[in-house]
Amino acid sequence: MSKVCVIGGGAAGMMAAYAASQNGHSVILLEKNEKLGKKLFITGKGRCNLTNACATEDFFDHVISNPKFLYSAVYSFSNTEVMDFFEKNGLRLKVERGNRVFPLSDKSSDVIKTLEMCLRNLKVEICLFTKATGLEHDGQKVCGVWIEHSGKKSLLKADAVIVATGGLSYASTGSDGDGLRFAKDSGHKLTPCIPSLVALETEESFVKDLMGLSLKNVECRLFHKNQVLYHERGEMLFTHFGVSGPLILSASTQLPKLIRKQKTDSGSLEEVIISIDLKPALTGEQLEERILRDFSQAPNKSLKNVLGGLLPSAMIPVMLKLCGISGEKSVNAVTKEERRALVGQMKELTLHVTGTRGFSEAIVTSGGVKVSGINPSTMESKTIEHLYFAGEVIDVDAVTGGYNLQIAWSTGYLAGSSV
Repeated sequence: MSKVCVIGGGAAGMMAAYAASQNGHSVILLEKNEKLGKKLFITGKGRCNLTNACATEDFFDHVISNPKFLYSAVYSFSNTEVMDFFEKNGLRLKVERGNRVFPLSDKSSDVIKTLEMCLRNLKVEICLFTKATGLEHDGQKVCGVWIEHSGKKSLLKADAVIVATGGLSYASTGSDGDGLRFAKDSGHKLTPCIPSLVALETEESFVKDLMGLSLKNVECRLFHKNQVLYHERGEMLFTHFGVSGPLILSASTQLPKLIRKQKTDSGSLEEVIISIDLKPALTGEQLEERILRDFSQAPNKSLKNVLGGLLPSAMIPVMLKLCGISGEKSVNAVTKEERRALVGQMKELTLHVTGTRGFSEAIVTSGGVKVSGINPSTMESKTIEHLYFAGEVIDVDAVTGGYNLQIAWSTGYLAGSSV
């Protein structure tokens, strides 16, 4: 029986500890916080979108960074197997729009409780308030973890170590880059970390006037120098600094590579534009016909009072200002050019992206331990024997919809099973 030390009590760490223990090893799970699953607790707005029920072969289409690296992990512990795992252990699940899988209770705490129960049943030793400060290795093989508990430092000897410390997003939950440092100190190369699945900042001042406005069924295009990086339909939200919501978060996954290429920090971007089609179901001609029809029914009304059937009330003054049209103008005095300017703004509302929000607001981290240094069949380091990596600490990430948690479950399970 080997002694296995897992660093990090998040999704990947708990699953790694479970798999290693199930394999007959003596497992100790280190968590610096007062409880397990602190980041897991807040995912999916506290509901925990724990995986996606898409066909397993389609899963990789939703992975942004290094999908091929994940083949072995995902097929070793697929999304259907994850669902079976939780349901067999008493957690009832449901599938919602977009194949998103949630606990039936809508409580992320139930996901954590299920995992904790499995760990305790397998006699995994859970050490809370215990911070890993470094790895002990001889350059070829890992032999332990330096820990700090109650102000005292000591070496915890282990036959194998699994690093599942997360990335840099939501540092308040414990993801503060420790695992990245462990990897670097042990000779592994890192891909620079950038916030991903994150809200975007824009230079237009009118977003403040729209703060809190949520739009459904709009189409978003993300451009860089006229190249389309992202194109999708869905929901978005205006904020005091720019835009957020599911569409924008998914669009943001296309930016880390660009930020690294531009060699900027995450606070600046150049020549990145978002174009929003407020009426994607209508062509420009159809939208103009609709406007003409509305105008004909109220020819003497002021323009600002006729657009309510097409635009949210908060958006009307903003759109009119962008078009340079007075809202007090009578409908029958609106010129053809003004009408077409209005159609143009509705079909292509343009925002200039200046940067992303920071790691404190990012759902995931893009970047991490380079996959070239990890064996994809086992998650073991290629340079340090018996050292494994799992979850967000690795340079793998995906769009929203439960895919990132599936990556955590799969890589954690494979690492634990391979020890």
